[in-house]
Amino acid sequence: IKHGLNPPRNPMEQDVESPAVIRKPKLPKQAREDLPKQLAEVDRAKRIQRYVQKDGKCNVHHGNVRETYRYLTDIFTTLVDLKWRFNLFIFVLVYTVTWLFFGFMWWLIAYLRGDLDHLADNQWTPCVNNLNGFVSAFLFSIETETTIGYGYRVITDKCPEGIVLLLVQSVLGSIVNAFMVGCMFVKISQPKKRAETLVFSTNAVISMRDGRLCLMFRVGDLRNSHIVEASIRAKLIKSKQTKEGEFIPLNQTDINVGYNTGDDRLFLVSPLIICHEINQNSPFWEISQAHLAKEEVEIVVILEGMVEATGMTCQARSSYVSSEIKWGYRFTPVLTLEDGFYEVDYNSFHDIYETNTPTCSAKELADMASRARLPLTWSLASKLSQQGLPESEQEGQETKTGLDPQSKSQQTERNGDIANIESESKV
Repeated sequence: IKHGLNPPRNPMEQDVESPAVIRKPKLPKQAREDLPKQLAEVDRAKRIQRYVQKDGKCNVHHGNVRETYRYLTDIFTTLVDLKWRFNLFIFVLVYTVTWLFFGFMWWLIAYLRGDLDHLADNQWTPCVNNLNGFVSAFLFSIETETTIGYGYRVITDKCPEGIVLLLVQSVLGSIVNAFMVGCMFVKISQPKKRAETLVFSTNAVISMRDGRLCLMFRVGDLRNSHIVEASIRAKLIKSKQTKEGEFIPLNQTDINVGYNTGDDRLFLVSPLIICHEINQNSPFWEISQAHLAKEEVEIVVILEGMVEATGMTCQARSSYVSSEIKWGYRFTPVLTLEDGFYEVDYNSFHDIYETNTPTCSAKELADMASRARLPLTWSLASKLSQQGLPESEQEGQETKTGLDPQSKSQQTERNGDIANIESESKV
């Protein structure tokens, strides 16, 4: 202690006072390697993979297509479906290759005839005047195919092979122009961009409408030029397993949005709320609010119609997963009456507000409604039978049915009990 040294401690005390270290059991190497994979699979299972994106793009990639020659059999559609950068690259490449090819052919004719060896000979009649090399032949090819005709380089009548080549280049040049210009025209006039101004609500809602549980979403058109013959469809995308054990991935079930009544054909001048009544034929018949939160479902909505300006068919798509289906909400109204016109407030297009809605399924709601109506039906039938028949007919009917006075009194008491229950429910 004098020298500043701590006194030696008892080994038993040191063991008692030292904190206990609990070591986790060491997992096998294979288990440690598989654990991150299992956690990743769990997270992947929790996330719902969309079949159709919110912007309408289908989230499906075609792989292992061995019959790629089928794309070349319909080369026009293949070029139209390409992205713009590839389309422009092919457009420039085709014209450049044809100009170079026919420029080489014009130079080859001049070379074989000896025109390049008699450039300074005024007595020599060349195939093409003022063609002195490959560059000039390339320029003459461009002038011929594009019919520019500057007048400096012209073909002479002493060159039959040049006349034949001129005819071939003129015909093939017209075909190339028709093909490539037509491809670019169709590419430009595609109505895909028209679908950008057809908007769908961010969420779908489920609430009561006219005493029935309904699934609703809203659509709108931002342009003043309308969609002609507009129609709406909806599909439920959900995997299922048949009774025989067959697994059907991404099974498509039709959702009725007014096909029987004609409500699916829209006059889309202002935003409309599309309604699907949840009845016995609906795939949501047995789905409650709690069940919907656990379900992995996706609703794909498709709006089709003709563009008024061009007459081409346009299609806009969107989808709603289970987390985007809000139970117990309604859409905020967006249409107001101004001085002489109606105004649409698109700032509130996606807004919803909460409303009182049963959390049970439509089937359970229908069962409760039928049970609530059952005593009323019995009591009304008994009152009508008592009030509508005279006493003699009632006695005759009781005699025909074989009711004795005791059973008659029991029946009267039962009707009285139902009437009392009915009166209490009214109070």
